Amino acid sequence: MKIKFTYLFLIIGLLVSASALAQETELEEPTDDLGNVSDAFQENFFEALKQKAIENYELALTALKKAERAAKDNETSKAVVYFEMAKNQKHLKMFEDAEENFKKVIESQGEQLDVMEALYDLYYVKRDYNAAIPLVKKLILRDEDYKEDLANLYHRTQQYDAALELLDELDESWGETAYRNALRRQIYKITGNSEGAIKNLESKIDKNPKKEQDYLNLIFLYSEQGETAKAFETAKELLKNQPKSQLAHLALYKFYLEEGNTTEAMRSMNIVFGSTKIERESKYKVLGDFLNFVGKNPEYESDLEGVINQFSSEGSGQVYEQLGDYYLTKQDKEAALRFYEKGAALDEDNFSLIKNTLLLQIDVKKYEAAKTLSENALSTFPAQPLLYLLNGVANNRLNQSDMAIESLETGVDFLLDNPKMEKDFYEQLHIAYTNKGDSKRATEYKKKAEGISLSN
Repeated sequence: MKIKFTYLFLIIGLLVSASALAQETELEEPTDDLGNVSDAFQENFFEALKQKAIENYELALTALKKAERAAKDNETSKAVVYFEMAKNQKHLKMFEDAEENFKKVIESQGEQLDVMEALYDLYYVKRDYNAAIPLVKKLILRDEDYKEDLANLYHRTQQYDAALELLDELDESWGETAYRNALRRQIYKITGNSEGAIKNLESKIDKNPKKEQDYLNLIFLYSEQGETAKAFETAKELLKNQPKSQLAHLALYKFYLEEGNTTEAMRSMNIVFGSTKIERESKYKVLGDFLNFVGKNPEYESDLEGVINQFSSEGSGQVYEQLGDYYLTKQDKEAALRFYEKGAALDEDNFSLIKNTLLLQIDVKKYEAAKTLSENALSTFPAQPLLYLLNGVANNRLNQSDMAIESLETGVDFLLDNPKMEKDFYEQLHIAYTNKGDSKRATEYKKKAEGISLSN
């Protein structure tokens, strides 16, 4: 859902006015461009903002009610209060009251963008999608990005034909996206009318054979129905009518692989990898298929370098993770680790990649690198016990017992019902205290480790 809130212009005006008022003498009647605003109004309004900031929404509403009374007949000031009331009521799940107050603001001040967006967000939260549709249609007149929201709302209100029509319009205007493709496929599955959808698309292609998205939708439907031959023919027909189509190769490479035409499969995959029109996630999927293909056809392994070069400018850890996985299956640990480390440096939030990198670093005895990576990763994942364990292992191997003990004793407190890892912690603590020469503590942890029996 599209969210792009800005602070309501009314409140900005009020804040500016309050700053100016602070510079006036106490004898002057407080006034601003909103009309006469009393000290009581300002005090209660800003008290409400303070309470809302610390999530005391009930107290904020109490202050706002006082501000409403102090506003008297000042409609602009009341609108500001109603807007703030609605936001607090939304937090308290008082949805009906919030909706009523948002509508009061619109009635008083007109269809201000900020208020309309806030009301739309409320409808979405309370799942009142039918009420959201006319509002989003108005928002589209201000910002066409809301068209994607409208397609989603049509889907949620079971207006599937309208949703599909709008999705096609958006793909035609803006190009395809993974989100819209997923939404379209969801609709096809829900309606179950694949045969009708196929006939409709075939008719549309007959009338306009230059519309790329219709071919792609038809290829998907044929594939879903298990009609692979028809899907393949449709993809080739698309390429015939639009020789420069890059998206056609997203389907063609797979069909070529299945029929054993490796030359054409490689050509299609390379077009996908080099395309500026195809989304990154789709490329990653093709990369996965390509690596599986090379695993079964090692004579094409020399093509890997070219593929890697095409992805190198994207700066994505996911690519290097896939490459590392591939080389690990080939038992080439050095190559796998090289790619894992590149990926981990680019994608610090990818826990599985960091974990695999650390395990392999320890396996090939790169203890300093494992120590550094695990320390850095703990700043992102401070509650992950495995990182403390691997940091402890690395420090133990480097004979840095005190650092190992600190990491291991901290990490064991984060464990939740994991006997295997708990045993590993105690074994590493036994090693650390033994290396330190503290035989008493070493024995304690050795007994703890031996006391944990693991079921097969």
